[in-house]
Amino acid sequence: MAPGSPRRRESGFTYLGVLFLMVLMGLGLAGTAQLWSIASRRAHERELLWVGNQYARALKSYYEQSPGTRQYPLRLEDLLVDSRFPVPRHHLRQLYVDPVTRDGWGVILNPDGRVGGVHSLSDETPLKQDGFPLKWEGFKGTAKYSDWRFLVDARLIDATKQPSDTGATVPTPGATGATAPTPAAAGAAARR
Repeated sequence: MAPGSPRRRESGFTYLGVLFLMVLMGLGLAGTAQLWSIASRRAHERELLWVGNQYARALKSYYEQSPGTRQYPLRLEDLLVDSRFPVPRHHLRQLYVDPVTRDGWGVILNPDGRVGGVHSLSDETPLKQDGFPLKWEGFKGTAKYSDWRFLVDARLIDATKQPSDTGATVPTPGATGATAPTPAAAGAAARR
């Protein structure tokens, strides 16, 4: 076939058509990946709200069912098996991991040094900025997931401006990734 024949020119157009189609498919896949990523983050946020609510409910149950003087647990593990009774009670089925970090939680201690709430350790910016349930309306407009503090008692909010805000945390004994403030961090917060 001669170099300038019509058949030879058509194969060049076919090649350009295939290249153009490949570019369009690549752009489509990139857009799909971005949408999937956003959908995945939204799902993790919903799960974070659900799990955080489970911890808050379990802490409230532990507190309200206290024999004698009402108190919060010393560790998150105490929510699994509450041995303060002749027949142990279970306020939480399992210790859940933080759905955003896939690791442990930051533990918020009340003034007595007992667990009063939990929060995520993620510094990512939440996609959800509004439309929270009434109980968690304080999450509106927060800058990072770690600002989503799942507390039993709203009066602990001022107390939470302490140990966990210093960034110093240590593993809670026996917990899978759960953290509690170090004594040094607690002392630094008390001086503020």
